[in-house]
Amino acid sequence: MPATITPSIIETLYEDALLLADEARASFDLDDSFRSGGEDASVARVAMSCEALRTTTRMMHAIAWLLNQKAYFAGEISEFQLRHHGRLPPPQPQPAQEELALLPPYIADLVDRSVQFYARIERLDRAWRKRFELQPAAVHRLRERLGYAFAR
Repeated sequence: MPATITPSIIETLYEDALLLADEARASFDLDDSFRSGGEDASVARVAMSCEALRTTTRMMHAIAWLLNQKAYFAGEISEFQLRHHGRLPPPQPQPAQEELALLPPYIADLVDRSVQFYARIERLDRAWRKRFELQPAAVHRLRERLGYAFAR
């Protein structure tokens, strides 16, 4: 069953994405729990930097996809343009549990929520794109019709 994506679904997801992206920006900008020295703090700072980059990239990709959907519903781009230029990039690598364990719990939760949000967008995109794939039965029927037409 193909996904039905409506303007209201896209608008709600877009608002959710903006809120989550803003929360990520604020959380990663304000966290200074690793300012003290030491090797453990250094490893934790690297983990924090990696997850900040992954999380913000993940959210910006989701927001870009949602903006393309909004442009389509507003009539600013065609379905053809949406299919060919509105692709969702592959997800960022999953966060390593060892790295997440180094982060404050609220940051780890934020990272997890961004991964879950991206997965929702991926499922919508995949289901929507499935409408445009030729199914094997349709291909076989087309071949049969072509064979019949040329056999005459």
